[in-house]
Amino acid sequence: MAGYRKLGRDSAHRKAMLRNLVTDLLREGRITTTEMRAKEARRMAEKMITLGKRGDQHARRQALSYIYDESVVTRLFEEIAPTYDDRQGGYTRILKLGPRTGDGAEEVFLELVK
Repeated sequence: MAGYRKLGRDSAHRKAMLRNLVTDLLREGRITTTEMRAKEARRMAEKMITLGKRGDQHARRQALSYIYDESVVTRLFEEIAPTYDDRQGGYTRILKLGPRTGDGAEEVFLELVK
């Protein structure tokens, strides 16, 4: 089915969770999460980096409307996005870690490509 994954949450909880994942990824550079969450967060993280590459005021305001922390947006536009000027996408990578103890969900690293 095309579109998005529901991830077992209502829409407000899902949106907040994905915003938190993207904010933490851009702040830390690497996060550990489940595979399905990582695949959804990757979609939005790549869009945020593309906004950072645009670099204009409208793109900054669009990023601020999604990312919670203003210092992360500043870092995105001044440090992260300029490193990807020559790339046409593929700013993130997913590395599998194996099943999580407890519920057996597939855990992964979601990280920014250097």
